Amino acid sequence: MEFDEIHELLLAQRAATADMPFGPDTVAYRVGGKIFALIALERMPPQVNLKCAPARANELRERYPQGVLPGYHMNKKHWNTVLIGGLVPHVLVAELVEHSWQLVFDRLTVAARAEIE
Repeated sequence: MEFDEIHELLLAQRAATADMPFGPDTVAYRVGGKIFALIALERMPPQVNLKCAPARANELRERYPQGVLPGYHMNKKHWNTVLIGGLVPHVLVAELVEHSWQLVFDRLTVAARAEIE
């Protein structure tokens, strides 16, 4: 999976937007104005920070120790850095993107969720 593929997958989430609030090297993906994913463009191999339920985050780190790491520059309890490039199956990456989006969506206000739905 390359940047273009993960970028398209992230933007395919309902009401997802992308911007660069931290400068030209980091793309933030949002739903309802809240970040659900980050990609640091200069990092190789490509990697994406995704929000994750704490218990699941730990399980993934144990199962994929070379491909799922504690969130780089993020709250390590709630965020994982997922390396893109074969260490983590594409199907799982897609599932984790949806999981991250859902966690953030669920925390939006009732009005914000209604507007998106």
